[in-house]
Amino acid sequence: MPSRSRSPLAFFALVYALSVPFWVIGAGTEQPLLPGLPASALMAVCPLVAASMLAYRERRTAGVIALLERSFDYGRIRAKVWYVPVVLLMPAVATVAYALMRATGLPLPTPRFPVLAPVMLIAFFVAGLAEELGWSGYVTDPLQDRWSALGGGIVIGMTWAAWHLIPLVQAHRTATWIAWWWLYTVGNRVLTVWLYNNTGRSVFAAALFHAMQNASWQLFPSYGSHWDPRLTGPIVAAVATVVAVLWGPRTLALPRRLSSHHVSPT
Repeated sequence: MPSRSRSPLAFFALVYALSVPFWVIGAGTEQPLLPGLPASALMAVCPLVAASMLAYRERRTAGVIALLERSFDYGRIRAKVWYVPVVLLMPAVATVAYALMRATGLPLPTPRFPVLAPVMLIAFFVAGLAEELGWSGYVTDPLQDRWSALGGGIVIGMTWAAWHLIPLVQAHRTATWIAWWWLYTVGNRVLTVWLYNNTGRSVFAAALFHAMQNASWQLFPSYGSHWDPRLTGPIVAAVATVVAVLWGPRTLALPRRLSSHHVSPT
């Protein structure tokens, strides 16, 4: 189904509607899934469910199968060098933030690498894949076709950030923390679109980048308790700005590279 036939508004509305039961669950329990991660974070499945429902409406079973087949579409990533920012960019941001905190004398616990970190990374990848089959695999193409890659990334980023508002409140985040996290999140989505476009529009790449975002936060000392969006937000926004300037806001990809790696969206 051509991307222009998809309705981003219908997708966003459906994601929010499907998330309501998870927000209710989060309100009814104080037990987090992980430190700083309330039970309502299980709403990560909602973008996948929403995209599957809309894909079925458009193309029946074939549409759903085509969507799910993009889960491991790493064959689209022809230039393997793109795995470097996909895997290392967010750990690099966390490292810079950690160094700044050390340099300014802010208190930090001793870094510890959890024994179950590999299991955590796998769980974050599965959750990221559920989200990115919707955010990247379904709604990114129609939005960037209409409003440019940068514009589409900002729209999705704002919607994505607002979608997390209730879980953040349930995690007892302050208004200031949420405001800076909002900047971080919108910048992250712009970077996700950048990587998506430069990896042949690979959902796998977007999901792996998403997993590295969450892992970098959760592994920040200690279990993300000292992760500070007042630092990571401006860093990510600065990187996204550089990307938009160097690659161009229309596609966030060099024209020849985008055309050589472009695979028509399913």
